[in-house]
Amino acid sequence: MKLVGFALIFVFTFGGLLIAMHFDIPKFMALVMVILGALPGEFVIIFGCAVAAFLVANSGEVIKGTLKYMSALVKPAAYSKDDYIELLSLMFTLFKLARTKGWLALEAHIENPHESTIFSQFPKFQHNHSALVFICDYLRIISLGKDNPHEIEAIMDMEIETIEHHEAHPGHAVQTMADGIPALGIVAAVLGVIKTMASISEPPEVLGHMIGGALVGTFLGVWLSYGMVAPLAGAMSTKAETEVMYYKCMKVSVIAFLNASAPQVAVEFARKFLPHSIQPTFQELEEKLNELPSPG
Repeated sequence: MKLVGFALIFVFTFGGLLIAMHFDIPKFMALVMVILGALPGEFVIIFGCAVAAFLVANSGEVIKGTLKYMSALVKPAAYSKDDYIELLSLMFTLFKLARTKGWLALEAHIENPHESTIFSQFPKFQHNHSALVFICDYLRIISLGKDNPHEIEAIMDMEIETIEHHEAHPGHAVQTMADGIPALGIVAAVLGVIKTMASISEPPEVLGHMIGGALVGTFLGVWLSYGMVAPLAGAMSTKAETEVMYYKCMKVSVIAFLNASAPQVAVEFARKFLPHSIQPTFQELEEKLNELPSPG
């Protein structure tokens, strides 16, 4: 859908221009040729400087994160309903084992989760390194006797806030780049005017063509910023929010269980916390939980 949106930006930009020119195809094509003629140089100045400034302003980790979040164009959410069903099923299994055999029964699983018979039932989660470390660390703390729900919740909130800041940084960095692109468009336009003034002795029709080419820089800067880069930044920030939602879901279930909720009630609290777009129904989750083998 997002790629369709980008395609529509082109359609409405040049379709609106054609309408504004009263469907005068020859004049429209002449104007398009002026834009296309100036486009390569103006684009290199504007986008090249924007990318260079982005590289200067951000760390290697943020740059890698930005490349990762480009996937927001084709996958706007980090996790699907099936992913959350798997997560809630895992939490239920862990809680059930802790309730029946005690927290120490989890030790072998959380110390070596990649060889755990419990985690191996949920392969997507098992291969999610960050989430795996997150839940194992807190289960380890709880198994050592630190099971006060208020203290655990406070620590979780601080770590989730750190994760949120980390995941949101790529979107903020791209938005900052988008904010600077219109100014770089002015730079490209000024350079075009300088080039035009150096040819002031040329005939008016030549000067008009050169001035038109220079103004492409202003057009391109604003258009790229608000039509392309800023929407991309928004999509990246939205996906970052869905990434953080996964950790918040784990927190809700853990805190509910520490507050003496039954395993199924604890995961139900977490299910109700989720947005409706990715929230499994009560029946869907119950069917999945009933299929799970008894933890051992």
